[in-house]
Amino acid sequence: MTNSNPPLLTPIRLGEIELPNRVFMASMTRARTDNPGLVPNRRQAQYYAQRASAGLILTEGTWPNRESVGFIDVPGLYTQEQADGWRRITDAVHAAGGRIFVQLGHTGSSSHPDLLDGALPLAASAINPGLKAFTPTGFKNTVTPRAMDASDIARTVEDYAKATRLAQAAGFDGVELHGINTFLIPTFLYESLNQRTDGYGGSPENRARFVLEIVDAMVETWTAARVGIKLSPGLTGVGNLVAGTETLATFEHLIAELSKRHLAHLQLMNPVSDLTGTPLEGLGQDVARHFRALYAGTLIANGGYSFETGNVLIRDGFADAIAFGAPFISNPDLVERFRANLPLSPSDRNTYYGGSDAGYLDYPRATEPAGQQ
Repeated sequence: MTNSNPPLLTPIRLGEIELPNRVFMASMTRARTDNPGLVPNRRQAQYYAQRASAGLILTEGTWPNRESVGFIDVPGLYTQEQADGWRRITDAVHAAGGRIFVQLGHTGSSSHPDLLDGALPLAASAINPGLKAFTPTGFKNTVTPRAMDASDIARTVEDYAKATRLAQAAGFDGVELHGINTFLIPTFLYESLNQRTDGYGGSPENRARFVLEIVDAMVETWTAARVGIKLSPGLTGVGNLVAGTETLATFEHLIAELSKRHLAHLQLMNPVSDLTGTPLEGLGQDVARHFRALYAGTLIANGGYSFETGNVLIRDGFADAIAFGAPFISNPDLVERFRANLPLSPSDRNTYYGGSDAGYLDYPRATEPAGQQ
């Protein structure tokens, strides 16, 4: 960039907190929670603290209740022990000058009975998503889930509220609701996976109802300025999650309703595939451009951006911040590298999920030799 003051490096107010820059660390599952209680550990505290110069850290997806578990070695936030583990992490991040939101996500039908003590996963309707679940004994085909009844829905909404209370007690600066990919919330938003005939299906307004109830419960528990949400409206063709003729209208209704709630932020994830010929074709690759007019609050764009393209999107008014994923894995000092126009280090995909400190804690800063932390 030739601009001496690139937008990504300028401050921004997010809800009730001031952030020094708009380079946000996106949520990334790293599967390093190595205990049966799914309590975040001291290695994770070091990992997040290393990246505290991000304008905002969004944690790995974190389970709001036992029923939401969908991978091995991923932390939860539904017990006091887990909250105590997260307190070590928030303290470490704050001591390093950072700010951190926890992302709360329910896997839904993408989980497997092997991860749920034999119970069937929950979903909007009893439709197998046609995916693979990562179980303690390896990848297995997903199964037909159990359609949630009214009591399941009410309990799940309350569990998100409880997790939000624990997040506040654990010292987080806020919470983000995980509504992306093939998790529970999209099974309500896509008509291919939602065949309900009650108040949670059959129309864009009804399909959006569940997520709005969760958001409202989280807001009531804390405050709107401390609650954000992440959505992936450009997702289609992943297993049986296929966009239909009303999918875009459902997201447009949902995002317009979210705009009325004055949340901390809305994060939108770009498509992972070509949308040509699908009902979502009009979104293009920068979904923030489509939804900007519908959302009046802070909008975070995520997916495939560089420092240059992220600055352009913000300068053009389509986003307020950019969330970076993989670059933060191998560049804990990503903000400093952007500021000094330094090259980025490549990451080792073989160490993304699970394993030891290698590929997790040992990536050096640009100003220090490899192996020195």
